[in-house]
Amino acid sequence: MVLLVLGAFFFSSCKSKKKLAEENPAFTVIQTAKSYRGTPYRYGGTTRAGMDCSALVYHSFYSAGFSLPRRSIDQSKLGQKINLNQVKPGDLLFFATGRKRNEVTHSGIVTEVDKGDIRFIHSSTSLGVTEDYLSQAYWNKAFLFAKRLLE
Repeated sequence: MVLLVLGAFFFSSCKSKKKLAEENPAFTVIQTAKSYRGTPYRYGGTTRAGMDCSALVYHSFYSAGFSLPRRSIDQSKLGQKINLNQVKPGDLLFFATGRKRNEVTHSGIVTEVDKGDIRFIHSSTSLGVTEDYLSQAYWNKAFLFAKRLLE
C-alpha cells in the first residue's frame, strides 16, 4: 500500500516530456539537437547521414514549430541580440570561423549555462554534431554574438 501511494505521488509530481515540450519550446529544440549527436559533418548536408551547423539549428527549431532560414548568416539576422550574461538554454551563438573576422560562418545552440560557462551543441567539421564550451580558446576567439529567438 505504501509503495502504491509513493508511486502515485511520484508520477503525479513529474512532468512528461510532451508536457515539457509544450510549455518550453527550448526543451524541444535542445532534445532534438541532442538526438543528432554523432551525426557526421557534411557541408550543405541536412540529414542524419551528414549535416552542417545551420541544418542542425534549422531542424532543431523546426521540431518546436519555428521555421528558420537555412544558412547561419541568415539565421543570425533573426531574434534579439543578448549579452552573454543573459544567455540561457535554447539561445543561439554565432561565430566567425572563416577568414573574415566579422562574418557569421558558424552557429550553435546553447544547451547549458553553469556558473557562467556556456555549453553549446553544433556541427563541427572535425567531430560532427557535438557539444563544446564557449570558454574553449578556439570558440571564445571566434565568438561574435548571441541571439534569442524563443521567449
